[in-house]
Amino acid sequence: MEAFEAFDSLLAAASRACCSPLAVFVQIQGCMICLTLAVGWGFAAYVRNRVIQRMKLNTANGNSFAFICEDINDLEHSAQRNLPRVSVIMPLKGFGEHNLQNWRTQITSLYGGPLEFLFVVESAEDPAYHAVSSLILEFQDSVDAKIVIAGLSTTCSQKIHNQLVGVERMHKDSKYVLFLDDDIRLHPGSIGALTAEMEKNPEIFIQTGYPLDLPSGSLGSYCIYEYHMPCSMGFATGGKTFFLWGGCMMMHAQDFRKDLYGVVSGLQDGGYSDDMTLAAIAGQHNRLIWSPPVAVFPHPLASDLSFPRYWNYLRKQTFVLESYISKVNWLMNRALFATHCYLSWGFVWPYAMALIHLAAFVRAPFSGSTYSEAFSSSCGLSLASCLLISTVIELLSMWNLTKLEIQLCNLLSPEGPTVSLGSYNWGLVFLAMLVDNFLYPISAIRSRFSQSINWSGVRYHLEKGKISKIERSMANGPSYSDLAWKRLYGKRQIHRSTSFISYLSRKYCPLAPTKEV
Repeated sequence: MEAFEAFDSLLAAASRACCSPLAVFVQIQGCMICLTLAVGWGFAAYVRNRVIQRMKLNTANGNSFAFICEDINDLEHSAQRNLPRVSVIMPLKGFGEHNLQNWRTQITSLYGGPLEFLFVVESAEDPAYHAVSSLILEFQDSVDAKIVIAGLSTTCSQKIHNQLVGVERMHKDSKYVLFLDDDIRLHPGSIGALTAEMEKNPEIFIQTGYPLDLPSGSLGSYCIYEYHMPCSMGFATGGKTFFLWGGCMMMHAQDFRKDLYGVVSGLQDGGYSDDMTLAAIAGQHNRLIWSPPVAVFPHPLASDLSFPRYWNYLRKQTFVLESYISKVNWLMNRALFATHCYLSWGFVWPYAMALIHLAAFVRAPFSGSTYSEAFSSSCGLSLASCLLISTVIELLSMWNLTKLEIQLCNLLSPEGPTVSLGSYNWGLVFLAMLVDNFLYPISAIRSRFSQSINWSGVRYHLEKGKISKIERSMANGPSYSDLAWKRLYGKRQIHRSTSFISYLSRKYCPLAPTKEV
């Protein structure tokens, strides 16, 4: 009994402390953060819904190919033969559960102009090499696709190195270059839509899009979905944006040939993050970044994405803020670091306070509380109720945006795998919101002081915002990537699971490789 009395006294004191002016401010601020996110997702949903309604109207008016282009006359031979050449560069590392399906959607584009695909790998020992070889053999009569061996990077990240080697090998007549990650599904009309925007507005420096995460059911996958959702607001503008996602970037090929604004040298000279570097260059020279409303791509997450792998992914995301190319870029990264950390914990702490208020309210009848304690309990319950209402509004807004993006993806890929909202667990979404926002500042602070990161078995060290040292160790590094659980090395066989990944790896390893570029 004495223990309960001591606990009740402690709970009442904590509840009173959570009703102080500062604590009330923190809780009201938490409600405002929730409502701000809800409004942002509401505007993003408006942009996506406008595209959906336009596509439905075009279909009703007789355009059965509205998922490819708005005006069916654009499919006439006279229009198609004048389309510019596009080179699609896909830097690869390892082979995972969804890669084969993703690659198929990327190379089976319905773009009517000249198109080439360059799959760039580090070496022929990469498991992706054999899988891509078989895919190219399957489509060799209908698709212009090649494998490029890039070798090891020495001055920048391996992904950037692969991208730049791909740029060197692209067709001399290519007008645009499109960089794609291997973990997204492309729509049949995506390349055509991106190219049409570039042709319509030559002032566009970079065109981008954003992924729609498809959680696999684990808490880690929902944390990644929750991490991406606030960022998605910046890409659902239907046009001009200040954000850039490295998974989909279309640029003028001539900008790389001329090294305009130092796009090549800026990436090559110690570059760690392709999108952060190019976004900084665009901002420095007041160039336009564009995100068309149809550029949203399904991003299936690994079926066994564990929480430790989510943590490693989060570490990589916070680590990019430590890389920079100029003093202004450094200042912006520091501002983003401070703002994101403040808002993340500003989002989490009100829920801890609400839990205290709720516990104090439940225990109040058994504790013989005084009037002041009852008043603080009532005040706390009011604050907790406001937070509950704000959270429900936020989750409804997130649900609505996700529903519309799923609907848009299904319309843009009518013959592809159907994406369903029914697979989302909204209880886990709420839990992921708390976990992700609590861990983000911890990860960011750790990145700030470590200045090194292990990315797919390669450890990068930063100095003054640029890569200064690269360490590779197959013996001590991981066999599988963190996010997509891709097998990274062709000769290491320490993973004993008979998973789908292992099956595909065994299946494709014996196949003869295609001719290298």
